[in-house]
Amino acid sequence: MGKTADAVAEGVSIASAAARLAVRNHILVETIANDAAFDAETFAPYAQEVLNGLATEQEAAADLVRRQRKSAWGKYSDSYGTHDYRDRDMSNLRKRQRQYSGVAKALRLRADDPDAVRELVEEGRAAAWGDVEANLQRRLGVEAMRPEVDPDYETMRSARMQALRLVDLPRLSAHRRKLSEAEARLRAAELAADLGAALEAD
Repeated sequence: MGKTADAVAEGVSIASAAARLAVRNHILVETIANDAAFDAETFAPYAQEVLNGLATEQEAAADLVRRQRKSAWGKYSDSYGTHDYRDRDMSNLRKRQRQYSGVAKALRLRADDPDAVRELVEEGRAAAWGDVEANLQRRLGVEAMRPEVDPDYETMRSARMQALRLVDLPRLSAHRRKLSEAEARLRAAELAADLGAALEAD
């Protein structure tokens, strides 16, 4: 029973991590993509749905093992593959069924417990905030990077200087040339206008 209890505890832990990830993703989508305010009560039904969905998966697995046990009973020939069970596998299949059922029961209990659901939502919120914080830190680290703390500064310096010479400076020169030509045309037009006004005055 100790081994079964340990397996159930491990299964619940894995399922809880999956539930936390699902709730985290849901919080990120709703609060960032859909611009909604965070409210624990709003996310509680979704957390319950996730827990119950995971419990349903475990119940389906337990039912599959039950059918495999039924099929394996009384068979003593050699098996043809990994899932071709025989009578000698009955004990292991029985344990596996108990483990799946135990995990499902524990998840159903959590889904029905408001405190457990609230805790799951809070864990999802903390995980979502951790993601946002990490992204902000990475973004700030890139945009506020100083040469003396940038490990790739020297490596990339020659590439940046080459891009400056081959792309940026010719583009700047062409832009200045266009401005000069436009200024020259404007000046010529102004002189022509002044000349025309002087001739009319005469």
